[in-house]
Amino acid sequence: MPSDPSQDLVDTQLAVGEHRWTLTHPRHADALISEEEFAQDERLPYWADIWPSARVLAEILVRHQGNGRRALELGCGSGLVACALAAAGYDATATDYYEAALTTTAANVRRNTGHEITTRLVDWRALPDDLGTFDLVAAADVLYERPYGALVANAMARTLSPGGAVMLADPGRIALEDFMATASGLGLELDEGWDVPHQLEGQRHTIRLRVLRWTRT
Repeated sequence: MPSDPSQDLVDTQLAVGEHRWTLTHPRHADALISEEEFAQDERLPYWADIWPSARVLAEILVRHQGNGRRALELGCGSGLVACALAAAGYDATATDYYEAALTTTAANVRRNTGHEITTRLVDWRALPDDLGTFDLVAAADVLYERPYGALVANAMARTLSPGGAVMLADPGRIALEDFMATASGLGLELDEGWDVPHQLEGQRHTIRLRVLRWTRT
């Protein structure tokens, strides 16, 4: 293994809709854990894995007709959902808490779709004031700690345009209920919701897809 684990990379082949993509990402996410960063804010490198929720959400988004509309992804990871947004024709902005996730995502989107997307370093606890608003705000498997329910709901409410939609894919994380309750209190109500069975390497998952919209536009 290289002395720098962030440079120990692997290519994962994925079929997404009619597309065949190759995502480059760190081989061992656990090797990227920094005791200093964890002590500071309990940060863990979840971005380095390609999670089932991202696979399911990408399958849905790649079939959209983006037509240049603005889309924001919260927690872009290695870039699978961002690839789907770009391929669908959205003007996509990918955000994450890790710089490495942003560079990895930009490279994977460029490699697989030929598009250049905007990337931004974003901390949900201190959301930038200049992000703007978007027609679609998407996120996959971002509710893995209880405080993230309210943080993600508030971030989505601040960045969603009137008439826009939130799309969330979640495997049943601890903060999903808090997210839905906070979103409702902010005026974002469930418009559609369905569960998608997903199997990967012998493991079965149920991915909860939730679409939220403003109660008043």
